[in-house]
Amino acid sequence: MNARPKYRTKQRDLLLRYLESMPGVHITAGDVCEHFESQGMPIGQTTVYRQLESMVDEGLVQKYIIDASDPACFEYVGGRHCETGVCYHCKCEKCGRLFHVSAGEMNALSEYLEKSQNFILDPKRTVFYGLCRSCA
Repeated sequence: MNARPKYRTKQRDLLLRYLESMPGVHITAGDVCEHFESQGMPIGQTTVYRQLESMVDEGLVQKYIIDASDPACFEYVGGRHCETGVCYHCKCEKCGRLFHVSAGEMNALSEYLEKSQNFILDPKRTVFYGLCRSCA
């Protein structure tokens, strides 16, 4: 983790600036390709995947694989994940929106599971499914 990038390219710099402009937003490699295509600066999907994986290794980007039917999504974290370092995720089953939940109640649930069930949750991989406010 936190490996140094092997080399810097124009595409990497463009991708990094794009990600930095969207902290806390979950995007797919396809979203990235569509963005740059719409800007008249297409970047190949292989390049996007390679750069995103490199940024994951460096700790700049967090990768989420929510379920087998959806593509992996990525979030720029700049070496830091959530304000407290601990957050859970909610995914709307209707629109597919993924968002963070960083609340004391969730930490209480985690502590309860650890004490009563000897089970430790991984907050970066814990996803609650339901309907967002817009879809409910």
